[in-house]
Amino acid sequence: MVEHLADDRIMQDNPAPRAAPGWRGFLADWASDQSSFKGVSWGKAMMWVFLLSDTFVFGCFLVAYMTARMSTVVPWPNPSEVFALEIAGTSMPLILIAIMTFVLISSSGTMALAVHYGYLRDRRKAGLLMLLTAFLGACFVGMQAFEWTKLIHEGVRPWENPWGAAQFGSTFFMITGFHGTHVTFGVIFLVILARKVLRGDFDSGRRGFFTSRRGQYESVEIMGLYWHFVDLVWVFIFAFFYLW
Repeated sequence: MVEHLADDRIMQDNPAPRAAPGWRGFLADWASDQSSFKGVSWGKAMMWVFLLSDTFVFGCFLVAYMTARMSTVVPWPNPSEVFALEIAGTSMPLILIAIMTFVLISSSGTMALAVHYGYLRDRRKAGLLMLLTAFLGACFVGMQAFEWTKLIHEGVRPWENPWGAAQFGSTFFMITGFHGTHVTFGVIFLVILARKVLRGDFDSGRRGFFTSRRGQYESVEIMGLYWHFVDLVWVFIFAFFYLW
């Protein structure tokens, strides 16, 4: 009770500042970064800006894909047939895509654990989990390369394919290739950052690439933001391209 009374007294003595009236106050409130980015490092803020811009790029790609698919008069290829694998004489639709999705979503979990142990300053667990995340990402890229090789061998090109609408090949290679490039760069930076974590650069404050202030593992969290974004984008690609 006493604490609540003290808080009320503080609020009365220090009232919240009021915005200017009219449009000037509205614009000043929206232009201010005091509430949105107060206490947030530039590295994390800029990563959010990058992810926002990348969201627009992937969004445009998916909108273009849906427009091409709905506007074509030629039948669209059936994903269950195009992405099927023959195992032991049995055609299994989307089996490779299901494994790829499971691997990438699992890597999001290992990345979250790496961020957790990073803030606990357990560099061994954080570094090993980041390497495990990079390994799962490399497995995903490898399976994607196998998928591309199989489709190219079967005659899929950006300008044609043997199953139907010619736009299928161009949209498939553009969207999955752009996403695969993001995963590839993520794997590279994960390995670089994991090496620095395991070497103790964030504990000693050793100067260098990606090394922040001593005792600060924020770079691991920033890397986690990027990786979770890549995983989330794949969920939309999986839903629109392989299940639709």
